[in-house]
Amino acid sequence: MYDIENIGSIAHVIQLAVAPVFLLTAIGTLLSVMTNRLSRVIDRARMLEAKLENTPSESVAPIHTHLATLSRRSTLINRAITLCTTTALLVCTVIAILFLGYFVRFDITIPVALLFILAMLLLVLGLLSFLREIFIATMNLRIGPL
Repeated sequence: MYDIENIGSIAHVIQLAVAPVFLLTAIGTLLSVMTNRLSRVIDRARMLEAKLENTPSESVAPIHTHLATLSRRSTLINRAITLCTTTALLVCTVIAILFLGYFVRFDITIPVALLFILAMLLLVLGLLSFLREIFIATMNLRIGPL
């Protein structure tokens, strides 16, 4: 028969791990949005590069300017994706340490706190990078004929 106290302790560890799991869901959604934006930037860059082949030389400069902007945007999105993915990995590590700390019986407070703080800092940096990409995209937005 199972010891009721042990079941209660495991249930408590699971409760502690649930909040980071919700955070993982949110990060996954952010990553989905970011990868979709990156795909659109790449598609647009490929279209412009293909257009370059048939463009008269006097019209090449604006296309190169637009390609440079797309390159900058893709760099920012890639950085945001990297930072948010690293955040997700750190959150997974926090969850693993929560369970490991219960079974191995060591003090997890400092490692969990430090990893969580680091994860939040990386998430903030990732979101700032993503926001910068959105600002660049908005500044270069053209609606209608040129």
